[in-house]
Amino acid sequence: MSDVIARFKPLFEPKTVAVVGASAKSPVLPNVFIRRIREFGFTGAIYPIHPTAAEIDGLKAYRSLAETPEPVDYAYIAVAAAQVPPMLAAARGRVRYAQVISSGFGEVDEGRALQDELAAAARAGGMRLIGPNCLGIYTPRGRVTFAEIGPADTGSVGVVSQSGGLGTDIIRRGLSRGLKFSGLITVGNCADIGPNDLLEFYLADPQTRVIGLYIETAKEGRRLFEILREARAAKPVVVLKGGRTSQGRAAAVSHTGSLAGDDRAWVALSKQTGCMLAETLDEFIDTLLIFQALAPQPQHPTRRVSLFGNGGGASVLATDYFARQGLDVSPFGHATIEALAALKLPPGTSITNPVDAPVGTLQQDDGRVAEKILDIIYGSGKPEALVMHLNLSAFVGRTKPEVLDNLVAAALRVQARYPGQAHFVLVLRSDGEPVLEERKRAFRASAAALGIPVYDEISNAGRALAALAFHERFVHSRQARGS
Repeated sequence: MSDVIARFKPLFEPKTVAVVGASAKSPVLPNVFIRRIREFGFTGAIYPIHPTAAEIDGLKAYRSLAETPEPVDYAYIAVAAAQVPPMLAAARGRVRYAQVISSGFGEVDEGRALQDELAAAARAGGMRLIGPNCLGIYTPRGRVTFAEIGPADTGSVGVVSQSGGLGTDIIRRGLSRGLKFSGLITVGNCADIGPNDLLEFYLADPQTRVIGLYIETAKEGRRLFEILREARAAKPVVVLKGGRTSQGRAAAVSHTGSLAGDDRAWVALSKQTGCMLAETLDEFIDTLLIFQALAPQPQHPTRRVSLFGNGGGASVLATDYFARQGLDVSPFGHATIEALAALKLPPGTSITNPVDAPVGTLQQDDGRVAEKILDIIYGSGKPEALVMHLNLSAFVGRTKPEVLDNLVAAALRVQARYPGQAHFVLVLRSDGEPVLEERKRAFRASAAALGIPVYDEISNAGRALAALAFHERFVHSRQARGS
């Protein structure tokens, strides 16, 4: 086990958790935290810390962090800001990680001196500090969570968020889209541990395949650059940067006391290290999703894309959008078009790329006709990615339920016959009708279980594919240079 993995193991897989600020009389946030980690499956020791209570939520309470029966791997602290520094200083080296939820520190002018005192107290107490002014940690492998809702399965997406609220959004929205996390840590004001420290962990962590960072400032920008440069894009890193405009920088200062850097520096960072910049939260999640599901293919970076589905106008718009993203949806060559024409598909089916097939075509042989179409596209057209887009409102209530399943199953069988050739992405479009949305959720879950990234719109899939292609080209160019 590498040093960085061993160093962070007590945070991501704590055996003992202390909770400071729980009440013996009324449920407050620390009491909710105790309930949540119990429900999440945490089986280690939980030590409520309280100056007078003998018991909290059925657990024996202790007066200080220095008096627990065993050293504390992770301490969750939610008390008034002024109380925290002396508490940490008195821990006597018995706490490994302390996460301070409390605000009133460096995010406000009058709290900056107190934040310096907090950091000094953590050092004196022999611990690493997360926060202050953050919500907590979410680690499925350690069965600890600050979030009310989140997947319990340990996944491959590692996230650092400087915002607790945004961290919650990432977990909740990620859950609905099929993301599974190796961990998500909120870091708030970064008085001690910051994004760089956790980035080093995720890069070394074998459980993590793709890394996401929400950053409002990089206090050690040079170190961030060096970490990413030394990593050589071994793992995809997606950065959602808050404060890239003058107004955004002002908002970041008031949120976490951050001084965000010039946007040009972040663009240069992306070009020089291969990290990807996301513009919105949705784009951030979409990009993480594609790297969770698909293995990059730098030996042939994604450029040629085939579109296959129902909806001619949507395909035209998608072709334009993909082109703007540097992706090529060019018509097939003569041999491919001849082979598709030989299938004698029903009138109204376009076979040039995009392949637009009405529902009447797609439901032939209960959807298995797709296998013949896709086999020709893969074998003759040789795309580097195939996007199957299905307008669900044209299927549900009009075709047998198994047609959709058969379409995807056909695509997977063709994929298996051409391993490593093309990325397969599924787009499930709907009009928001409740019954349709429920069918879409169920279908998305079954597709995700098969390792298929699912998107709501073709443009979302195109932007994620463009990020994948950027990463592949960067790695390819490094390999070509032998660096």
